[in-house]
Amino acid sequence: MSQHRSGQMKAFFRQWQVQSMVIPGIVWMFVFCYIPMFWLIIAFMDYSIAKPMLQSPLVGLKHFEDFAADDRFWRSIRNTLGMSAIKLALGFPIPILFALLLNEIRSLRFKRAVQTISYLPHFIAWTIFGGILLNWLGEGGVMNQLMMALGIQDREILYNSDPQYFWWIVYFSDVLKETGWSAIIYIAAIAGIDPALYEAAELDGANRWQRMWHITIQCIRPTIAILFILAVSGMLGSNFEQIFMLKNNMNMRMAESLDLYIYNMGLVSGRHSFSTAVLFARSLVALGLLLLANYTSKKLSGESIF
Repeated sequence: MSQHRSGQMKAFFRQWQVQSMVIPGIVWMFVFCYIPMFWLIIAFMDYSIAKPMLQSPLVGLKHFEDFAADDRFWRSIRNTLGMSAIKLALGFPIPILFALLLNEIRSLRFKRAVQTISYLPHFIAWTIFGGILLNWLGEGGVMNQLMMALGIQDREILYNSDPQYFWWIVYFSDVLKETGWSAIIYIAAIAGIDPALYEAAELDGANRWQRMWHITIQCIRPTIAILFILAVSGMLGSNFEQIFMLKNNMNMRMAESLDLYIYNMGLVSGRHSFSTAVLFARSLVALGLLLLANYTSKKLSGESIF
């Protein structure tokens, strides 16, 4: 063990220029992720922005009891879990499928073109992409024209004003915008597979689909497992910018996610301690989901983060 550790240290010092490139990331994480954790203490205070934090009176679990008795909080939980469940069940496999199909394209020029086009929506801010989407879904928009041309509907529908469509609008817009970008890590994992495995399988008579199932998917299974664990742990989170752009007074019943609830309570209503308590509780539940998903994945597939 000591020789192994000594070898690691020697390799580290030989590559100190490369290793030092991680320092800005560590500093950023410490400043913006770890130092702000100190302010979680205001979840147990009756905090006022008009006076120093440590002069605010302690109130114990009062804010936790308040949000637990708030029907609006439980509605935001329902909406968040509903949207996250749809994304996890129907959205998580799509980047994997996209990466698998992209890997089967033999024309390098066409493959690069498809990759580039699929990445582009990710770099469009939600303020712009959301505006385009609202235009498509509005009266006289592309969606209404397409549905009427196909005979699926006989009149125009204001999709974004009807709460029953909101979760699906969030799902499809997320798939449209993020599929290409989310597939990058799978494409990188596929690129690391030894080509000799495919050659041996081809000599044994395996067709393209058999090679995809028995080689490609099996080799990227650890990557899939890790990303699935992280997706499960993030189920109480939501894409705040996406929800904020698509919500309105008519669909708010189905649109207010937990992130939007925290924003409304903290910044709009000025209830800083209350919103911090909600955020603190959400973080604890997210940690529990991470541990549960990691344990389940290790038991079922042998793959885990730790």
